[in-house]
Amino acid sequence: MSTVLLLATRNQGKVRELRALLGNVRGLRLIGLDQVDAACEVIEDGATFEENACKKARETAAATGRLVLADDSGLEVDALSGAPGVHSARYAGQHGADEANNEKLLMELANVADAERTARYRVVLALADPKGLLGSRVHTEEGVCEGRILRVRKGQGGFGYDPLFQPEGYGCSLAELSEEEKNGISHRALATHKLERFLETYLRRQ
Repeated sequence: MSTVLLLATRNQGKVRELRALLGNVRGLRLIGLDQVDAACEVIEDGATFEENACKKARETAAATGRLVLADDSGLEVDALSGAPGVHSARYAGQHGADEANNEKLLMELANVADAERTARYRVVLALADPKGLLGSRVHTEEGVCEGRILRVRKGQGGFGYDPLFQPEGYGCSLAELSEEEKNGISHRALATHKLERFLETYLRRQ
């Protein structure tokens, strides 16, 4: 019998990545918010990725009564004092407008030298299970992928800022990598590898 893990997102790019990354956890079936009949719109007003991820996990679990995995992630650019940070998805004003967000980032960094365009993708995953062993606690894991911001978009894969983000040690953008390659180095991959180990033990104890 499988355990259903509800992903607290309607972003199909995230759903695909998380399904691929957590696909080896035996007895786990992942579904997205689009597959449940419940009102789960959470206002992400936290000051940090962890605050937002934990809030989404708690409120979605409370609304659905399910085991829930939420995440908050974004891009931190050193030359912009860590921006766009928690505002990454709505950097240009509209949530999830990747093209506009990328365009604004390029404009903000237009006069920044290549050596100063360092950045990182950061994610915090939050697991909530109020009816299970976690109770009122939320389990979190963090992942970071270091890199730099390119001057032009490259590649057609991925989502978000992937066409502009060149991971450390690579000569291409994340959007130019295959899904398998990206899932080996991304911030979300690093966090889910740690979460995978926790889940395997947690599910055995249920």
